[in-house]
Formats: sequence, structure tokens, C-alpha cells
Amino acid sequence: METTNKLKDINEVLEFLYQEFPQCFKQKDGIKPLKVGIFKDIAERIEGSEKVSKTQVRQALRKYTSNWRYLEAVTKAEFRIDLDGNQGEKVEQEHIDHAQKALEESRAKMAKRKKQQRPRQDSDSKSFKKKPAHANKAGERSSLANKPAKAAPAKRSGKIEPLPAGEVKVNNKVKVKLGQALVNAVITEVNKDDVHVELVTGMQVKTKADSLYII
Repeated sequence: METTNKLKDINEVLEFLYQEFPQCFKQKDGIKPLKVGIFKDIAERIEGSEKVSKTQVRQALRKYTSNWRYLEAVTKAEFRIDLDGNQGEKVEQEHIDHAQKALEESRAKMAKRKKQQRPRQDSDSKSFKKKPAHANKAGERSSLANKPAKAAPAKRSGKIEPLPAGEVKVNNKVKVKLGQALVNAVITEVNKDDVHVELVTGMQVKTKADSLYII
């Protein structure tokens, strides 16, 4: 029977991790990349805990590892750390590139949201400075002429093969489809149709077996 003492809010679960593993999880300063497979280590340490469940920890890890400060740490730090703050494996270049891309995409989305929320007065206050119609048209033609054509997306080389059902096992390395991209990951849990994987950045993701491919 599920206990009613478990924490409800994801931020409370993060606070639990800060207090339980202070050498590993940091709120602001001192953030370092987490050991690959750290969810399994946490699950073992909190076995039987009345405060948090494994599902809540997975959700908290997802939020922690998608934070800008954490992604920046992945791009700058040389080594990962375990739950006790001990130096672990080296951060691979592939992980750095993925973190940098995730950081850029997240910042771009934030900038777009801010632009959409900006009051219309900004544009209205500048409307009185309109250029003559003929100047605008000339400017538009010049702008269109100078605008570089969009490069065609690069085609993937090599055949991408779906992961066989018999290979959907914990600790197996795979590629997981996220949107249009394929990202390297490690399977951390298999629960019927749902498969939990850990991306190269440390982020935890739930997906389906048909979204997994052979590396």
C-alpha cells in the first residue's frame, strides 16, 4: 500500500536529493555532471524510503539534468561524479556536444516565449517612424536578394536498424529517437511497453521499444 508520507511536489523531491546527497546534488554553485547510471545508485540507497519513490526520483533527475546550470557544467567539466562526490568517468565529447545543443535549443525557446509575451506597445510606439512606401519596397527587395537560401538538411549515412525485442534489456546501450534526432542512451528500466533510458547528458526519459535503435 502506497504511503501518504511521500513528498508531493517535484521541488520537494529535489530538496530531498540536495539534503540526502549533498556531495553530489547542488542547487547553484558547484554543479557537476552526474555519473552515468546514477539513477540505479539512488534507487538502491533510497530502497524502502517513506519520503520518495523511484518514479519521483526519475522525474526530479529529469528536471535537474535539463537545468541550464547542469547543461553548462556538462560542457565545462572534465569528469563526472558519483553520489558521494567522488570523481568518476571522463565526460565524452559526444556528451558535451549534446549538452551544448540542448542548452542552445532551450535558450532559443525561452527567447521566443519572451518575444511573444512582449507588449504590443513596443512596436506601436515605433510606428510613427515609418519609412516612405517606395523605400520599404526597395529595402524588401534588397533584403530578399541578399538572404541566403536555406541549406538542405544533411542526409544520414548508413542504415539505422530498430533494436530487436530480445535486446531491450537493462544496461544495453542504444540510440533513442527524440523528435527527429537519434541520441545515444542506456536502458535503465523495462516495464512492459514502457522503457526508461538515460541520455548521454544524464537526463531520464521514458519511451517505447519501437523508438529504440541499434548503435
